[in-house]
Amino acid sequence: MARRTAVVAIGGNSLIKDSKHQTVQDQYDAATETCRHIAGMIRNGWDVTIGHGNGPQVGFILRRSELAAHELHEVPLDVCGADSQGAIGYALQQNLYNEFRRLGLKKDAVTVVTQVEVSADDPAFQKPTKPIGSFMDADKARRRREEEGWSVVEDAGRGWRRVVASPVPIRIVEEEAVKRLIGAGFVVITVGGGGIPVVADAEGNLRGVAAVIDKDLASSLLATVIGADLFVITTAVEQVALNFGKSNQQMIGQMTLSQAKEYLAEGVHFAKGSMAPKMEAVIGYLERGGGEALITNPENLERALGGETGTRITLG
Repeated sequence: MARRTAVVAIGGNSLIKDSKHQTVQDQYDAATETCRHIAGMIRNGWDVTIGHGNGPQVGFILRRSELAAHELHEVPLDVCGADSQGAIGYALQQNLYNEFRRLGLKKDAVTVVTQVEVSADDPAFQKPTKPIGSFMDADKARRRREEEGWSVVEDAGRGWRRVVASPVPIRIVEEEAVKRLIGAGFVVITVGGGGIPVVADAEGNLRGVAAVIDKDLASSLLATVIGADLFVITTAVEQVALNFGKSNQQMIGQMTLSQAKEYLAEGVHFAKGSMAPKMEAVIGYLERGGGEALITNPENLERALGGETGTRITLG
């Protein structure tokens, strides 16, 4: 029987459970649970490629950089993304290695520090909205804007913060390397944090930019380019809900592509900063010829694959 291929996009909750469990060891322990379920998925016949978030981790790296700025150079945002890909990839690789040994699976995991191309003309660069880094007072914010070209905004009376663009991913630069590794049987961890955002100049040379790519959109693109049969997004909830958080909240076990587009367009069901981009990622994958998508939390991944829970989105 032919093996089935899946891309699993791991949400931030898979690494940081809450504000009291943020240390490196806490994140490693949280990754252990997620990797256990992914290894179970592989044991049951799936070939899996993994994407992951990195928002909190990049924030920590930036904060350390700011605190050490009186002695050391600061770390650019694109390099923070590269750093986090390596560290999170290490935690996932080691956990998967241990799970494969426990299950007697002859599999290996590898992390690809991945660049993702975006367009320099993406409208997002004209209206940066993604807050990053620490709060600043007005004087420091003004100085950063004038000296370094930062976009800064005042945040609800709590101070000023830097904001960067969140452009649409258009190409996974290391796509061919990822495909070859998958073809050789590796579990590939890639497009971490949405990938390191890069733009191409007129000659085709790449350079990193200060931006943040949505990890679900990048994972959706990954699922398309490798021809995955299934696109899985793990998040904080077991199932997608209509009218989330309201008295008429309704959990949904299955929906079609057309229903997903309709619910998203209504603008009342999915929050912009959480479920809406996940639905956009699923819709994009299905519209580009994908098979089906699944949204659930990590601890219910195997049950959801068996049809017991989760929200499954299909073409029709």
